Amino acid sequence: PKGNSSEAPIVVAARKVGLSENIAGDYPRVLEVPFSSSRKMMLTVSQVGGTHLCEGGMPLPPGTNYLAVCKGAPNYIIDLCCEQLRADGSVDKLTDDDKANILKIVDGYSARALRVLAIAARPMSKMPYDESNDDITTDQKFEACRKQLRLIGLVASIDPERDGVPDSVVAAR
Repeated sequence: PKGNSSEAPIVVAARKVGLSENIAGDYPRVLEVPFSSSRKMMLTVSQVGGTHLCEGGMPLPPGTNYLAVCKGAPNYIIDLCCEQLRADGSVDKLTDDDKANILKIVDGYSARALRVLAIAARPMSKMPYDESNDDITTDQKFEACRKQLRLIGLVASIDPERDGVPDSVVAAR
């Protein structure tokens, strides 16, 4: 799959749940806020339509024209979520107890040396800011779009070794 080491597992998971390989063409991106180490997350907004993104996928409320998707550090993403998507496609409130249990799962994956990312989304009928206002900063757009998120799930993967690490380990011995 295309993407960096943190995107590839998300792409694989997306294919497993039925999202099209041409999803970027099907749903044009209208906003991208890249990952930053201070935010610990990234956000994209795409134009969408219909009642689901794919067969059996997350239901989209009537009138949904945009979908904000946020991925990043689980503790940061989960704090922004007020709902969760269940395995059967239903949506429930995300309680403080739910958040604590999810973070325990994250800790379990992390203890096994896995990189864990949380994925959340927000269906929107319109952009939550004035698109005609050229003075709105990327950070303001980010703040407006990352509210009322729905936790979609977690993705855990092996963190690939960085360039030079094997040589450094050999040299240290």
